[in-house]
Amino acid sequence: MNDIDNQQSEITDVNAAPPSPDAFRYVELHDDIEPGGTPISDSAVLACETALSISYNGISQAVMMVTPGNIEDFVKGFSLSNDIVRSVGEIYEITLTAGCDSHHAEVEISNRAFWSLKNHRRQLAGTSGCGICGVEAIEQALPPLTPLTPVPPPQASLLHNLRARISEAQEVARSSGALHAALYVDAAGDIQLCREDIGRHNALDKLIGAMATARINPQSGFAVMTSRCSLELIQKAVRAKISTLVTLSAPTAMTVRWARHNNLNLIHLPHRSAPRLYSGKGI
Repeated sequence: MNDIDNQQSEITDVNAAPPSPDAFRYVELHDDIEPGGTPISDSAVLACETALSISYNGISQAVMMVTPGNIEDFVKGFSLSNDIVRSVGEIYEITLTAGCDSHHAEVEISNRAFWSLKNHRRQLAGTSGCGICGVEAIEQALPPLTPLTPVPPPQASLLHNLRARISEAQEVARSSGALHAALYVDAAGDIQLCREDIGRHNALDKLIGAMATARINPQSGFAVMTSRCSLELIQKAVRAKISTLVTLSAPTAMTVRWARHNNLNLIHLPHRSAPRLYSGKGI
């Protein structure tokens, strides 16, 4: 057990909002400062991050860097989007402990989910140890998904001024920057949830968990990502049964193919052009 582990203490509110970022002093580097001159200095607020380990029923599953705050949302969303549980009802308890630079989430899940998780781990045990070599590794990277039930894409009017509204909703990023956001916009076009994180996958997992906790129908409204649209985001959205994903950055060709194959409405919101529907009714 290391020093950080020794310093760990249990956190009672596992879904607390992100803490206030710390400010750090910096000195500007300029070519025209004379020897012995006084450099220009100031301070800046920087985004927080921590190492989070997750265990299910006592077995370690994953370690990732996340932004502290909304950890319960993240654990729920991570469990759903990685197909560890079928519903949040299979998550019985989440116990979070924190140290100096680390957090640990101990998650109690149903016997069915735990058996499935252990079986999945046994299947991976015999794979090659060289990155993504082997058929099994490719299948893990490109898993089959259950296609969504098609729904109409949102009206263009619901996307008006969305970039500006997202900036207002990103409370933590306004002070520190360096954070991705995942947001839920309801059927009326109002932003109801915003989750921020240094990792785009983490932000979406936090949003998926928050939507599940709030019992929001994922086929109503739509989710928005401020990051680039990668294949993993498509996979997470489909597993969470989110019908429409809007991204501020352009998708890749593969994400469009996967979105179309799985009936996910995929919309890119360019800076200075009309929203572009790449997958959905009318394509």
